[in-house]
This record gives sequence, C-alpha cells and structure tokens, in this order.
Amino acid sequence: MRFGDATDLATRNLREALLRNSLTTVGIAVGVASLVAMLSLGIGLQQMANKRLEKSGLFDTVVVTSRRDLRSFNREQETAGPAASESRPLDDVARTDIARVPNVIEVTPDIRFITELRYQDKPHLTMVAGMPLSDRSNDFFDNMLGNFFSSSDAAELILQKRFAEELLGISQARNAPETDPAKLKPLIGQEITLHYAERIYSGDTAGKQPAGAGVDFSIVPRDKTLRIVGIAVEDPEGMRGATRGRAFIPQGLAESLHIMLPSDLRESMRSFTSKPAYSSLGVKVTSASKAQRVQDAIRKMRFNTFSILDATKSLRRFFAVLDIFLGIFGSLALVIASLGIVNTLLMAILERRREIGIMKAIGARDRDVKIIFFSEAAVMGLAGGLLGVTLGWLLGRAINLGTNFYLKQLAMPPENLWSSPWWLMAGAVVFAIAVSILSGLFPAARAAKLEPVEALRYE
Repeated sequence: MRFGDATDLATRNLREALLRNSLTTVGIAVGVASLVAMLSLGIGLQQMANKRLEKSGLFDTVVVTSRRDLRSFNREQETAGPAASESRPLDDVARTDIARVPNVIEVTPDIRFITELRYQDKPHLTMVAGMPLSDRSNDFFDNMLGNFFSSSDAAELILQKRFAEELLGISQARNAPETDPAKLKPLIGQEITLHYAERIYSGDTAGKQPAGAGVDFSIVPRDKTLRIVGIAVEDPEGMRGATRGRAFIPQGLAESLHIMLPSDLRESMRSFTSKPAYSSLGVKVTSASKAQRVQDAIRKMRFNTFSILDATKSLRRFFAVLDIFLGIFGSLALVIASLGIVNTLLMAILERRREIGIMKAIGARDRDVKIIFFSEAAVMGLAGGLLGVTLGWLLGRAINLGTNFYLKQLAMPPENLWSSPWWLMAGAVVFAIAVSILSGLFPAARAAKLEPVEALRYE
C-alpha cells in the first residue's frame, strides 16, 4: 500500500468518527501546548538573563591578573602553571603582548583609587575609576543625564547617581524617596577638582620609568580640574558594583596622570620588577564566543584569567536542569493524551472489524493494516501538534502582554519572559507525531492479528 493511499484512507476513517477523533486531537493539542508553554518559559528566562549580562559588557571581557599577586580565580589556576616567583609581571610589555592575541580589541589597565574630590570648596572622599570609551554602550549609561566623554584624554568626569546626590546634599537614607533625576541636572557643566598623588620615578619627570632604573620613585600631590559632563542614573550591577567607582574619568586621562596605585607600592616593596605594574587588565574581545579562546592564549603567557563565562557555568547548568524538568512536566499532559489515542484506535478496531476482514480477504497484508492505523495516529498527532503550538504561542503572547502591563504599572521596563523559537515549535510537532505513532503500536498490532474469517463473522 502506498503512503498516499494510506493517508487518504486514514483521513476518511477519522472523518467518520469526527467528534471522538476531534476530542482526541484536542487532547494532543493541550499536551503540546503545555510542553511548548513550559519550555518557552525556561528559554525566555534564560534569554532574559543572558541579554542583561551581554548588554552589561561582561560576556566579552576577560580580566587578567598576575600570578605574582598569589591570587587566582579558581583552584585549577592555583595549581597549574609556574610558581609565582617565576611568573611574568603584569606590566606594559605584558599589556602589549596580550593586545597582539587574535580576537582582542583593546587592553586597558584597571585604574581605581580612593581620593578626594572637591566641589564648591567642600571635600568628598570617593573612589574614582578610569573608563574606556568602549563602555559607552554599557547598560550602566542607559538614560544617563548629559553626555559620555568627548575623547579618551578629555578633562571630564561622569558621576554615579548616589555620588551626585552626595555633592548636592540630598539625603541618601535607605527609606528616602527616589531622587528625581531632574534635580541632578544643575551639576552638568560644573567644575570639580580631583586631588591625587602622582608617581614620579627617579630621573624622570614624565611619570615613566627610565630604562635600567630601579624602583625608586617619588610621590607628588597634584590637583586636576575636571568638568562634569554626565550622571549615570542607573545603579551599577554585577562586576560593576559599589567598588567599581562612584566617579569616572576617561581611561586615557587616567593613564596620563600616572596616579599612584596600591599595585605600585606593592611592586616597589617586593622589588620583583623595575617597571610599573598593574593589578589587573581588562581585555575586551570581539565576541563572547571568542572569550574562551582568548583566555586559553593568555594563560599560556603565565597569567591568571577570569571571565563572566566562568561564573555563569553554574547558571547554564541550572537552566539546563530547569529546562529538563519543565520539559518532563510539560510532557505529562501529552502522555495522558496518548492514552486517548490508544482508546480511540481500539474503538476503531471494534467498529471496523468487518472492514478489516474484507481488506485482508482481498489480499491486504498485516503490514498494510498496521500502516493504516499508524497513519491515523500520525494524522491526529500532526493536527494536534499544529494546534498545540498555536495555542502555546498565543498563551505566551498573552502572558507577555499581561506581565508587561503589570510591570508598566510599577514603572519598570518591559521584559520578554516567554520565547518560542522556531526549532521548539517544529520539535514539538515532531514529538507529537512520534508519541502518536508510538501510541498506535498496540492498536495496529491488534488490528493486524485479526483473522479474516472471524472478522467477517463479527456482528
């Protein structure tokens, strides 16, 4: 029997008991909709988490530290590689070598220091951090007041919202109401004085150490007038927490000031190197998919590395387990629907015993009878699968709309909690057909075993 003939015969048989077969198909659709709904929720939550991390600029950044600092990001890095005393210092030579690694866009030293900022003759102790121009796209600067830095060496300053409130004397108590960003706008364009300590190596007046010199240097207090150009109203998250900085200056300016950092004092005390060294370097790669390759290359240079991908391994494992459990619970309704398929096909055998007997009497083989019942099960699975993915998609859209309406009432940005990619929809339909065919195994085998004489005598 040809496949097309079997399909036509199966469709005709299904139309004869339309109500019963329709109810069975609806049961399959409900099962598929429940499966799509559960998995779409897991995929949506995972995409929402990944999107926020990717937008934060953390996925495409690798942090590099020296093994000389006796620090590591995991046990494996602690035990692997050379001893700390035999490791390379994280200096300008290392920075140049890392910048040559394929897929590396830029390498910037981590310049952070606690110092005094003077505004309207009032001192404010805070942490200042250098920031490269590539951080302009960071979600930290969404909805910021003013502008980002005009250039890498501009004498400009961007304030974090909390520090801006401190400069204006606005209460920062925990139970204080949220400050209207408009109240912070008067700070834009104002001048503020940065007080810092410049390191000057012996025999050098440019802040750079001459070749062959020792680690002897002087510390000279300096003042630098900066203009406030922007205020970041979003709170920093993740690796950009409170220790990242409350005031930001361009990275080029931060490097040109030759500010005395804790790492400089540490290196001078240890006398490990005669060159300025960094506590850590931030390596920006072309894409998150290349981060692991860049990490491996940098580790071969005898440095320790860390990226957010290392920290999200447990997060990815959590979502994998969550998807498995959601898929299992979503499949329960489809398994229950498969019992309806078995019942429907068994009832069809009882109603069509004479028909089966006639078919076998005129030469139909057992395989042909099985194909007919398998075709009926597959048609119900296909119809139920298509209807189910449609219901699941509509349910997801409704939940997204309802959730975003609720978030809007709370003055929160919209989120996409529900995601139904095409491969999930197609997979759900194929799964429904497969379950339906498996459910038809027993009824098809039972129909094929009918003896023609007994089937023709059945009343």
